[in-house]
Amino acid sequence: MIQIDNLNKKFGSVTAVEDVSFKVEEGQICVLLGPSGCGKTTTLKMINRLIPLTSGRIAIGGRDTSEIDTVTLRRSIGYVIQQVGLFPNMTVEENICVVPELLGWDAQKSRKRAAELLEVVALDPSQFLKRYPCELSGGQQQRVGVARALAADPPVMLMDEPFGAIDPINREVIQDEFMRIQRQVGKTVLLVSHDIDEAVKMADCVALFHAGKIEQFGSPDDLLARPKNEFVANFMGGDRIMKRLFLLRASDVVSHIAPQEQICVVGGQTSQDTRAPLTVRTGDDLRQVLSQLLEHRRDWALCTDQNGQFVGYVHQSAILAKLVENTTTAVQ
Repeated sequence: MIQIDNLNKKFGSVTAVEDVSFKVEEGQICVLLGPSGCGKTTTLKMINRLIPLTSGRIAIGGRDTSEIDTVTLRRSIGYVIQQVGLFPNMTVEENICVVPELLGWDAQKSRKRAAELLEVVALDPSQFLKRYPCELSGGQQQRVGVARALAADPPVMLMDEPFGAIDPINREVIQDEFMRIQRQVGKTVLLVSHDIDEAVKMADCVALFHAGKIEQFGSPDDLLARPKNEFVANFMGGDRIMKRLFLLRASDVVSHIAPQEQICVVGGQTSQDTRAPLTVRTGDDLRQVLSQLLEHRRDWALCTDQNGQFVGYVHQSAILAKLVENTTTAVQ
């Protein structure tokens, strides 16, 4: 869907982006990750020509973007920024209808689309359509910003640190809400972030930037388990192997081997552990599962599917073995 080849950007004598190439398939979320000043936002803005490229090629759906009128290109791409950028003198409905109206939609169709999208982002249209941005919380404004970006049903969305200004608790809620929306709409998304946990949670693929270049491009698991060099390993963090647990599910380690009799030690005395076993679901991430096992001092848990049917056992030892499977140390 998005193909970037040998992209370069210079500001005078300063090279901001150097020989960047990667491809994002249709329906994927690609996170452009890296420290401040590494070139990720500049790369994002070259895609919709907010910043002109110096050299290289950008194609969307197989078509070179240099062959598309700038206004037409921008109207065909959803764009969400950290500061949201809602027009303060317009209602929520009017903000969402901006691009559809520029594209010539009739007013009734635009208003219907605005109401539909508010429901998609979990805001009640009857309560929010006629409100102004100043009457919304930061999280609500961000949701409206996402709705506006989706208004004309663009195939591509560009998101520049869209959740960065939201407090950690609400950020996680908004991230979950966006992932729910993405499962419905299946857009191709490029998202700029400096948050490793956000990238691990949301990305299908990650482009890790450093000094204008891509140090490594691949799945979150690739960067966590198989960093190409010392910079990648250090940036992903000393706990990068533990971060892999978020990407793995109980179904990845479920076993049909029944556990041995559980023994409980209390006050130096051993006895059979008669506590009810823990139960986890196949879709639970292994970080959550391991946390429960450690908290309750258990070696294993029963595992059920999403309908509550027993499918096997999850052993703590299997989680730990999976954690280090196919991992490598960073290149020194």
